[in-house]
Amino acid sequence: MDKCRLPLGVEFFDTIRKEQYYYIDKTGLISDLEKRMGKVNLFTRPRRFGKTLNMSMLQCFYELGTDSSLFDGLRIAQDKDLCEQCLGQFPVIFLTLKDVEGLGYCNAEANLSRLMQLEALRHEELKTSDKLLPEELTAYTALCSGLQGEALADSLRLLTQLLARHYEREVVVLIDEYDVPLAKAYHAGYYKEMAALLRTFLGKALKTNSYLYRAVLTGCLRVSKESIFTGLNNFIINTIVDEGAEEYFGFTPDEVDGLMHYYAIEKHASVMKEWYDGYRFGKAEIYCPWDVINYANKLRFNNAAAPEAFWVNTSGNELVQHFVHKADKNTKNELEQLLEGECIEKSLRLDLTYDELDRSIDNLWSVLFTTGYLTTSGGAVNGVYKLKLPNREVREVFLHKIKEWFDNELVRKSYVTNELNQALARGDAVSVEKKLNLIMSRMISIMDTKAKEAQKENFYHGLLLGLLRSEPEWLVLSNAESGDGFSDILVETEDPDTGIVIEVKYAAAFGELDGACKKALEQIRERRYDERLRNEGRTHIYAYAVAFHKKRCRIAVELL
Repeated sequence: MDKCRLPLGVEFFDTIRKEQYYYIDKTGLISDLEKRMGKVNLFTRPRRFGKTLNMSMLQCFYELGTDSSLFDGLRIAQDKDLCEQCLGQFPVIFLTLKDVEGLGYCNAEANLSRLMQLEALRHEELKTSDKLLPEELTAYTALCSGLQGEALADSLRLLTQLLARHYEREVVVLIDEYDVPLAKAYHAGYYKEMAALLRTFLGKALKTNSYLYRAVLTGCLRVSKESIFTGLNNFIINTIVDEGAEEYFGFTPDEVDGLMHYYAIEKHASVMKEWYDGYRFGKAEIYCPWDVINYANKLRFNNAAAPEAFWVNTSGNELVQHFVHKADKNTKNELEQLLEGECIEKSLRLDLTYDELDRSIDNLWSVLFTTGYLTTSGGAVNGVYKLKLPNREVREVFLHKIKEWFDNELVRKSYVTNELNQALARGDAVSVEKKLNLIMSRMISIMDTKAKEAQKENFYHGLLLGLLRSEPEWLVLSNAESGDGFSDILVETEDPDTGIVIEVKYAAAFGELDGACKKALEQIRERRYDERLRNEGRTHIYAYAVAFHKKRCRIAVELL
């Protein structure tokens, strides 16, 4: 029997059900909305955790004329009374605000106008409604033509009124990615104008609106209620720290186990967990669904497929880059702790306005947490959270961005590397050690991890290569065959008589640095790593032993 396809990039619930994609049942969200949540509900979760698919599911459930068979066999179908009361019983307005953006406010406003125009046209039954007053029909025609200014700000409320009057029943409003216009406006410099527009656009539709049955909003950030939801009562907010809806966004361990069993890829469970598990929503352990689906799909066709950073590669990761660039010495130390697998303690703000992000580095910690780059280890104590990197995937993006930051710093301060290389060329071990220790003291320590010793040596090896290759007139060779083996680094300097051999060692403790240097020099001599340089006619060859431990190094040199 053929297996169901995995829904790669498929965000429409009806498509998944009709075309028989693999689906993990999240319809319990509908029961919770009806039985214990508010009239207006906001769910904030990181991107790619199933928000849009859930919103599509809600539309398919509530909307008049829906295909009720879409829910056959699902959890919600067991609640006969609720289905009878709500399934296919309401007019629905469904908006996704992800494209409400532009280089300036006018462009963004025009995009919102077009979005409302398309949603109005989707309800073309209003055009010939005998339930609407003449002035309401005129208002609908104007809405279908595109509105601006105050009329646009009132358009969402207006459409709820028209639908409620036509169908003689209240309206369900679904708004996906509600915070994207604010984020785009913040980066483009028109935040205040966009916040003012959304405050009226959402406020009029969601506050004291007699035509509204229920509203659900989703986004990444819980934007301060005072900024766009002023005065809104009966407003339920469910964030990643709240209990009550944990299992509806993302996959639980049992759901991942079931998926891997279905596709017979259980032997990769430990890799799946290491790379894509680790999120904590409320009290639940959660996997990133986007990663799970992508990796499972690769394994279906290649049982030896390696894990990839699927989630982080769907974004430019500007937040991490912005954060790393603003890091001071204390922040760098905290990043080192996170990269070592440890926790840091932070007081977080879970409701922010975008224009507050740069006021404090602590605000950036808060945003990294709410957007999924950090997670909690247990609940908060007196408002203080224990934060950690959730998994291998996120750790990899931090490593990448930190390396990028360090490389940029070296380019900006090229005089430091120039002085280091000049000292190497003249055999000045004291200056080389001093310069290299200074460089490492300024960088974020990402080398002394729980990796094996050989992997740690690889990091320091790469660090030295980057520094040496900043010298444009030097030929720098890595792992080049020479003598009776492969030297870590060989350098042909601009001086045709001078060459450099470098052997890199990692010391498990600071007190072992001298011994590591001695071992490295013995290896250079015994395996005749200088042979290749001598065959090039170089007669003045320095043998460098470079031993590292965390942010410290020890240098020893011999003239061979």
